[in-house]
Amino acid sequence: MSRASLEKKPAEVASMFDGIAARYDLTNDLISMGQDRRWRRLTVEAVAAMPGERVLDLAAGTGTSSEPFAADGAFVVPSDFSTGMLQVGKERRPDLPFVAGDAMRLPFADASFDAVTISFGLRNVADTSVALREMLRVVRPGGRVVICEFSTPTWAPFRKVYQEYLMRALPLVANAVTREKGSYDYLAESIRTWHTQVELAQLLLGAGWEHAAYRNVSGGIVALHRAVRPA
Repeated sequence: MSRASLEKKPAEVASMFDGIAARYDLTNDLISMGQDRRWRRLTVEAVAAMPGERVLDLAAGTGTSSEPFAADGAFVVPSDFSTGMLQVGKERRPDLPFVAGDAMRLPFADASFDAVTISFGLRNVADTSVALREMLRVVRPGGRVVICEFSTPTWAPFRKVYQEYLMRALPLVANAVTREKGSYDYLAESIRTWHTQVELAQLLLGAGWEHAAYRNVSGGIVALHRAVRPA
């Protein structure tokens, strides 16, 4: 399987995720040493969906990130542009309404959700600002967005270790688990070149969201950004 490039062509990235879908959740658990579960739990808490609210979960993959919203009584729509991921998710959770969709051209009506969230997927979109504006479009006035994404560690000595050593080890471990060469080389590079916490907050404001704020998790390895659509 050919790896995706940092040009982030949608078909290329989707094909890459198709190839690792079957072992994606297991691989995430291993390379994060189980921390991904905590990060996703904090994301659910930040969304704070009430029973009956409509939540759009973008880059939902196999639906692991969507399940807590359904369990809390919200109507959650898992969406992803990797059909391979969606197929694995639908086999595991046939009750969830999986929808194929590109974050830059969402197949949903204006103001049709109370909240939109995306975990570890925004950096794989070719144009971040376009995706943020699309999220704004499909959320009702007063609705919110929560983004969980890898970010920039706040302590400089650890940041160097993280970027120079951990990021080199990640592809080696992941490739051994998935048996697909190249996928996690791209993912490691996409993390290394991603926006800082402040830069992403500025992009949210520039896309039309307001009250953008972020919270560092695990020393800034991950950041949770939250913003609101103007009422």
